[in-house]
Amino acid sequence: MTETPPPAAQPIPLTINAQYIKDLSFENPNAPQSLLPSKEQPQLDVQIDVQTRTGPDSSYEVTLHIKADAKVGGSRAFLIELAYAGIATLKDIPAEYLQPILLIEIPRLLFPFARNILADTTRDGGFAPLMLNPIDFADLYRRHIDSQKAATQKVAGNA
Repeated sequence: MTETPPPAAQPIPLTINAQYIKDLSFENPNAPQSLLPSKEQPQLDVQIDVQTRTGPDSSYEVTLHIKADAKVGGSRAFLIELAYAGIATLKDIPAEYLQPILLIEIPRLLFPFARNILADTTRDGGFAPLMLNPIDFADLYRRHIDSQKAATQKVAGNA
């Protein structure tokens, strides 16, 4: 007796059509002093946001906004801001999967390229390359959903 293997999971019909820098800013306001050797470790504040826009023909623009502010001894060493985007085509996606794909999977695919741009730019600015750790976009998505629920409950409680 031969068992029939379970059907293979169907891949999500996702195509990344383009990736590009929408905006890139690097500031080194205290050079050359900021480039001198220091015994103090820089304090780094990194902020990440993901935004989406709907385009034509089942396409979506997903943009990673990454801002890193480095300070040494209370003085800014550098500030870098990057908006890195991708155009993705998603066809025949059930509605309940659309937002997680846009806010988790596509940013996960874009992040290594954005990380490389940040590393190259900070290195070219005279600093050690900024090597961001991998980001858990699923956790960011969960926190986003939780904050939306909390805001909705707060509004409902005030009504």
